[in-house]
Amino acid sequence: MFSRVIWSSFAENQLDEIFEYYKANAGKNVATKLVRKIILESEKLKNSPFIGQKESRLANKKIVYRYLVYKSYKIIYSVSEKEDLIKIADIFDTRQYPSKIKRKK
Repeated sequence: MFSRVIWSSFAENQLDEIFEYYKANAGKNVATKLVRKIILESEKLKNSPFIGQKESRLANKKIVYRYLVYKSYKIIYSVSEKEDLIKIADIFDTRQYPSKIKRKK
């Protein structure tokens, strides 16, 4: 069991963009509920950090990235057993072209 789930600034920005998009197009309540559920999904990793599959499109990186899927979003993360933490690196909308996952962070 890991003690912390932390979010990269890039992932936080992605979450903010998701919120703003849904707030403008579906309303504040829908946006709040979606973002809250994405965050709750990531908290599951504390108990089962290796539950996610390895992200094959990021396999050439030094860090091993894994992902969980919530609705149409991939929660991309890495596990550091040494530091006792899970780091959320990105929230990727799977409706985008898959190669965009390699974008610079």
